[in-house]
Amino acid sequence: MTSQAQTAFIENCGDIDRLLEIHGDITPEGRGRKWQVEALHKSAFVLLTAFWEAFCEDLAAEALDHLVKHSTTANGLPSELRKLVAQELKTDPHELAVWRLAENGWRTVLSSRLAKLQAERNRKLNTPKTAQINDLFKSAVGVENVAKAWYWPGMRADAAAKKLDAFVTLRGEIAHRGSAATSVTKLKVNEYYNHVKRLTTRTETRVAEVITTSTGANPW
Repeated sequence: MTSQAQTAFIENCGDIDRLLEIHGDITPEGRGRKWQVEALHKSAFVLLTAFWEAFCEDLAAEALDHLVKHSTTANGLPSELRKLVAQELKTDPHELAVWRLAENGWRTVLSSRLAKLQAERNRKLNTPKTAQINDLFKSAVGVENVAKAWYWPGMRADAAAKKLDAFVTLRGEIAHRGSAATSVTKLKVNEYYNHVKRLTTRTETRVAEVITTSTGANPW
């Protein structure tokens, strides 16, 4: 079983597959026009980054929904999430804010909290680099440093994080500089594509481990 976020990511990546197929159609035996394939490669980079960001936000929302529905008490929530909510309520100007957690009130607090976090991120200059993704999962569902799970044979977590950040930086150059951006090859697109697919799997697995421990129920 996979998460709905992973299912949506895979479906979205059909667009990347089609762009790579078009590359083959217009470059028989490698003799295509450079400007044509450059446009395809840069489009694929922009889409991949958007799909990665959407996956992370969808997964965080899905995980939080699972916590709200399957945690028997607030004490069963990830400790980091409980700390964050407690800190936020301490700074609430309303002196009775803490009573919002009474009985099952904590479920409502958590549900409304994700929408607030998403709105705050949308107001910022946001990119789905490692730091931002770590912050997303920590603040939304209490999974601290999810990037620690980004490892597999031949790839350390710190190297995987640096690689993601470099790819997202290149996406930013493409988005802001257009044709003046660094050249992007099909090899680079495939490298980014494979890297993001591995990241989604490792992220999904880590989040599932944390919320399963908290609720006793497998989320997907």
